[in-house]
Amino acid sequence: MTVPDDAVDGLAAERTRLAWRRTGLALAAGSVAAARLLQEVVGGVAWALGGIGLTASAALLVAAYQRHTGGLAGGGRLVTVCAATVVVIGAASVVMVLGGL
Repeated sequence: MTVPDDAVDGLAAERTRLAWRRTGLALAAGSVAAARLLQEVVGGVAWALGGIGLTASAALLVAAYQRHTGGLAGGGRLVTVCAATVVVIGAASVVMVLGGL
């Protein structure tokens, strides 16, 4: 049994949308968990980093929604910004833990 091309394209778009949604939700959950765990080590700064992560997560979810509805082009920038945000938050966390802030 063959599947029409438009059905395959629709399923691929749906999988992509769901993958971006999972990524955004995972970033939000990871930001809150990291802030909670780092709170004892670095205090309120951990929640500031968590807030940055939550903001990035919200921006990612909005951008993914806009891209899915056809209002946003340039998916490579979305991936780059998401990856850069995660790297910056991770590097700041490592510096704070090792520096004993």
